[in-house]
Amino acid sequence: MFNHSVRSYLFGELLAARDGLRPGADYDSETLFLACVMHDLGAGTAVAGKARFEVEGADLAATLLTEHGCERAVVDGVWDAIALHSSVGIAERRGPLCYLTRLGIGMDFGLDAEFIDDRTAAAIHARYPRLSSTSSLMDAIVAHGQRSPEAAPPYSLPANVLRERQTDGITLLELAASHGRWGD
Repeated sequence: MFNHSVRSYLFGELLAARDGLRPGADYDSETLFLACVMHDLGAGTAVAGKARFEVEGADLAATLLTEHGCERAVVDGVWDAIALHSSVGIAERRGPLCYLTRLGIGMDFGLDAEFIDDRTAAAIHARYPRLSSTSSLMDAIVAHGQRSPEAAPPYSLPANVLRERQTDGITLLELAASHGRWGD
């Protein structure tokens, strides 16, 4: 999942350049890095499993950043970007950080990544290989979602992932990624 997180950041930076967003003026590149690199903390074992992985991950990231002396604005921005990274149509309206984080993550699954040239994509994947990242992430989301009903509330991404795995043995995201530009 580390490689997925770093690739998400790199894709977010490429998206920013494509959209004419300037680091230091329109968004903070370091804050984007923090949001992307920590966006799946909640899918790990360091959280309680009492809420959606996105929220628990955002809480854990905020705690870590606060403990390391980050400014409140950075902590709050990272929290928002992580908590909303699976919220299609919402994150895109919450400013450049949430937008770049969510879409950079989506690009790592091959969504809307047509503008990335093959040479750049190959260099990113050579440095940060895929290593079955989609199925590994879905495994982690399922494990988290099974810990409590609050971890996979109805109609949420975690609930859908859990239901699809239990019903079909594979998620729609895994199917899309396996047939997408990058594969799994």
